[in-house]
Amino acid sequence: MHKVIEPKILYFGTPVVLISTLNEDGSANLAPMSSAWWLNQSCMLGMSRKSKTVQNLIREKECVLNLPSADLVSSVDILALLTGMNPVPETKKQMGYRYESDKFGIAGLTPEPADLVKAPRVAECPVQLEATLIQVHNFGEPSSLASIEVAITRVHIDEKLIMTGEKNYIDPEKWNPLIMNFCEFFGLKGKLHPSRLAPVFGPVSRNGDSTALI
Repeated sequence: MHKVIEPKILYFGTPVVLISTLNEDGSANLAPMSSAWWLNQSCMLGMSRKSKTVQNLIREKECVLNLPSADLVSSVDILALLTGMNPVPETKKQMGYRYESDKFGIAGLTPEPADLVKAPRVAECPVQLEATLIQVHNFGEPSSLASIEVAITRVHIDEKLIMTGEKNYIDPEKWNPLIMNFCEFFGLKGKLHPSRLAPVFGPVSRNGDSTALI
């Protein structure tokens, strides 16, 4: 028996991505998001144009998509309600966001140089995807949401994830991604950790700006 409902949010389960970009002064910004999907060598990101990450991405035209494994859930959750916007926009302030300039440091994560882009990789993430901006489409008007297409230019994989006897294949039995499922963190083996975003984005508004986890 199916019932018609009106859920506040449609996060049926997508991998968490830590997006690293460069700020205007050359410092690094790091932000978690989960509205992302891949096709061939491209990735589509669903984010708000109001976010610091999107502003950086549009200006610099590059980023690194760092995919955390489930064991990094605590570090990701620390970043959940931090923003690189200073001053903090009033709407974010009301939701509990605060400004943080050193997001790598406060989350206990380590920046390391990328090969082809200026934004840093996150050393602790087993999957690191360097990417360049292709195009930005407005999405869900009149909200600030946009769908952002990036091309993956280089893939860095922890050698522990590579299939035995292969050079270019990832063993799915070794990869345990961190998943955002209805604003809660899950791994492939079930719920991991209550997310601080859940109480913030439970009763989200219809304009959809709740996807901007920056």
